[in-house]
Amino acid sequence: MIKKYSLLFTAYCLLLTVFGYTTVASSAILLDKVMAIVNKEVITWSDLYKAMEFEATDAIKAMKDEDRRRFFKENESMFLESLIDMRLQLQEAAKAGVSASDEDVNRAIENIKKKYSMTDEAFKDAIGKEGFTLAEYRKKLSEQITISRIVDQEVRSKVLVTEGEIDKYIAGHKELEKESEGFNISHIFLKGSRDDIKRLEEKALDIYKKIKAGENFAELARQYSEDASASIGGELGFIRKSDMSNDFLNVLSKMKAGDVSEPFWGGNGIHIIRLNDKREIKSPQELREMVRQRLLEEKFSREYKNWIKGLRERAYVEIKI
Repeated sequence: MIKKYSLLFTAYCLLLTVFGYTTVASSAILLDKVMAIVNKEVITWSDLYKAMEFEATDAIKAMKDEDRRRFFKENESMFLESLIDMRLQLQEAAKAGVSASDEDVNRAIENIKKKYSMTDEAFKDAIGKEGFTLAEYRKKLSEQITISRIVDQEVRSKVLVTEGEIDKYIAGHKELEKESEGFNISHIFLKGSRDDIKRLEEKALDIYKKIKAGENFAELARQYSEDASASIGGELGFIRKSDMSNDFLNVLSKMKAGDVSEPFWGGNGIHIIRLNDKREIKSPQELREMVRQRLLEEKFSREYKNWIKGLRERAYVEIKI
């Protein structure tokens, strides 16, 4: 759909040039539906859909193209509101002289490649599949970094938590320690039933041997895993103990950070787990620090919403859909 649009746009611009029209910007507005106006800035349909692709969660990115387009269409209004908020924050950052340098963007890209164990080619291929050129992706990262900095400056730096607030929270949440323990894990999942046990177990064992031989876990997850997390190297993030099945807990209880499990059956297939980190409350000081961070995030969330509300109230925003 996007490729067809690009060809149409190119052809139309050439036609306008022949007839003496000189500004690409004006022709783009004719072709690209205006979705909203934020102060003096226009948000078009293509702006919105590019932002949706960039901001989409891993679960959304893992959808089939048709299902993802349907999801975007059904949630167009919600995404547009989010994009308006982003534009307001970028405008506020420009007023405050806050920005991101090329070096900042380079570091962000290197961190992404390192996190997901990606080569330069794999990274370019991944962003290409999402419909971005490298220049477009760099621009999006620059905007994210800029927004993070203006939010830190205007909101996060002003949020404080007292020792008394921590005491009160701990006293009111006796179950806190147990609920806060869990594991940060990645996995490779082979879907199937025990009717196909021999084939699945042989395939899982072959993958496990490759891991033990030193092959990259994330790359093998991208290649073999049949879970939605495959596109990000099998990373599942932090999961609380209370949210895990006994199959997983029994395996993880015998592991330490960095270990990879032997293949095991769980649910409707075979799993191979890598334990990235284990979270346990080992002392009263750790518990207090965890509560401090939780309260900081709760306060930040409230203050951030109030700040965005203030930006909206002072801005001219016109929604066209």
